[in-house]
Amino acid sequence: MLITGDNLELINQLKVYLHKWFQIKDLGDLRYFLGLEITKSKHGIYISQRKYVMDLLKDIGMLNSKPVYLPMDPNGSFTQEGSTLLEPAPHRRLVGKLIYFTMTRPDITYTAHLLS
Repeated sequence: MLITGDNLELINQLKVYLHKWFQIKDLGDLRYFLGLEITKSKHGIYISQRKYVMDLLKDIGMLNSKPVYLPMDPNGSFTQEGSTLLEPAPHRRLVGKLIYFTMTRPDITYTAHLLS
């Protein structure tokens, strides 16, 4: 939706109405919310998760890693051989973050869900 003068007036009226009933604060234009970076330009709105992924890589100690085109062989599979994870919580947390990242990067969906 393109924000025009009429739409802007409706938004301001809604803010005034909500302020009557609730304690609200106008923080201005949306820039970062729930791991999503939102940027507006004359060509449209861009959504990115760059900061989210940089924080994720920093948390797991892979900030200096190099990207690959295909992170996993699509014909590969996991087997039951080997030992179980001693601490499964960090793995679960990482997989959950990767699944959330698929919102803007659908190309890693297969890998993230296979890991889950």
